[in-house]
Amino acid sequence: MYMKLKKLLDREDGAIIVELAYSLPIFLGLGITGIEFSSLAIAHMEISQIAITTADNLSRAKNAVPLALPQLREHDVNDAFTGAQIQSAELAVLNNGRIVVSSLQRNNAGGQWIAWQRCKGVRNVASAYGVQGTGATGTAFPGMGPGTNAQKIQVEAGGAIIFVEVTYIYRPLVASSFVGNTTIRKEAAFYVRDDRDLTQIYNPNPSAPVATCNLFTAT
Repeated sequence: MYMKLKKLLDREDGAIIVELAYSLPIFLGLGITGIEFSSLAIAHMEISQIAITTADNLSRAKNAVPLALPQLREHDVNDAFTGAQIQSAELAVLNNGRIVVSSLQRNNAGGQWIAWQRCKGVRNVASAYGVQGTGATGTAFPGMGPGTNAQKIQVEAGGAIIFVEVTYIYRPLVASSFVGNTTIRKEAAFYVRDDRDLTQIYNPNPSAPVATCNLFTAT
């Protein structure tokens, strides 16, 4: 009996199984955490690209008009939102976030102002810099963008900057214990590079729905 017990204690056949049983949960947790953080990093990159693309598209969009400056239409704005939704693919940015587009221009006093603003997405998120009409009079409105007032983006007289803010609620792939619901916010700004009528967004027949910022829909 003693010899049998000694032989059993001296055997190492099951050591690997025991070690695996102890280490597997640790490596599994590290693997899942790595996947979650990688997915979050990719989401940050994709939302940033959506902000850049939307601002770029709306800075270029225009409809030629005979004997007049080209016009930006509500149809063009809606197309840009649709493009952002398609670009976001499985992220579905409009179903899980909000896109706010503002046109930063100069007012009659030479100050900065938000001449118009359009929004799309189900989340109730406003622009961090003000609603349509902010800065319409005077010179108190410093412009848009992060940083101090001196670091804000400002537009020159006769020009316009399309400023886009994208807010997205990231949901974890596996469990919130690794990476919880996270708000991703990205901004982008592009100058309107070609001549364009900056007085308004036009809506000729057949008219298109207006994506005003009091609506919260992905469609």
